[in-house]
Amino acid sequence: MTLKQALVHGLWEDLPPFRLVLGLCPALAVTSSAENGLGMGLAATFVLVFSNMFISVLRKVIPDKVRIGSFIVVIATLVVLVEMIMKAYFFPLSQQLGIFIPLIVVNCIILGRAEAFASRNPVLLSMADGLSVGIGFTISLAVLGSIREILGAGTWFGWQVFGASFEPFEFMVKAPGAFICLGIILGLMNAYSRMRGETFIQT
Repeated sequence: MTLKQALVHGLWEDLPPFRLVLGLCPALAVTSSAENGLGMGLAATFVLVFSNMFISVLRKVIPDKVRIGSFIVVIATLVVLVEMIMKAYFFPLSQQLGIFIPLIVVNCIILGRAEAFASRNPVLLSMADGLSVGIGFTISLAVLGSIREILGAGTWFGWQVFGASFEPFEFMVKAPGAFICLGIILGLMNAYSRMRGETFIQT
């Protein structure tokens, strides 16, 4: 994979959660607003980029038998750092995201990129891969959160979108709304991929 390919593949070909159908837990749980989706995505991107970097640097040092445990230690350290930064500088957002920030440790996207890519490729390519997948994940969560917030509350990043006469679809900011939005987006992307003759879910 070239550097250019590493920088763009996460924006469509391996776009989580809509192409790989991974990371659905935060995608469904925290996207009741655009701000929550953006914050969660940026936190995951930070962890993705730097975990890929450290794992790539250490890939020839880490014994094969303990590689998964070692990856988790690296990822957990970065997640603790992210959590501390968010509590120090973005406390209201950290309160809204709650337990889902610590749960980045077990996010299958991050561990998957560490195992499938960072442990087998040079540092620059690994960081580009993490950045690409992280940006794709952030965009996915922000779009999902925006749709749910606009339809469910009539606001976008807290700003009023519609007039006072607008009746929000309150179920959109609840659990059923998350599943409905995710399903619609998956369906649209599936239809678009079929039109272009692409395979929807990459394996």
